[in-house]
Amino acid sequence: MSLETLVAGLPDYARDLRLNIGTLAHEPALSAQQRGGTFIAAAIAARNAALIGAVTREFAPTLSAEALSAARAAAAIMGMNNVYYRATHLLGGDYPNLPARLRMNVIGRPGVEKVDFELWSLAVSAINGCEMCVRSHEQMVRQGGLTQEQVQAALRIAAVVHGVAVVLDTEAAVAGASLAEAA
Repeated sequence: MSLETLVAGLPDYARDLRLNIGTLAHEPALSAQQRGGTFIAAAIAARNAALIGAVTREFAPTLSAEALSAARAAAAIMGMNNVYYRATHLLGGDYPNLPARLRMNVIGRPGVEKVDFELWSLAVSAINGCEMCVRSHEQMVRQGGLTQEQVQAALRIAAVVHGVAVVLDTEAAVAGASLAEAA
């Protein structure tokens, strides 16, 4: 299913999400690679299979094979890091000072421009709610030359993609509950 078809099928209570995703799909503050990678990494982080498929079909053609792999890698590595660093931050004490002892080689060699990988990691970290990672990746992209407008654009994409995933999951749960009640 295309992203356009998926979004058009959202219920009326999600009208704002339909409008926002349409606008963000053409967000001029980001390059095509930054925009496409942010959409793909955010969809993976939002964990809705239909949305991941539709977003990938929409944006993968705008990315090189290396960029598509890097967007997926950003979602994967942040899926691990966000849990670890959020927990050590919440625990406090000496935990944040202990070495993580987790392999994170892709961060150093993502296969695309470092600033783009950091932007995708920022979007995923925002979805996953890791304050420490959000701050770290925002600092890296700003040092890499991105503007506040570009950071905000990536965060808006992450927020809307996550909102669409919430709606899709809600509608699937309601439909499943209705089928169960009918049986």
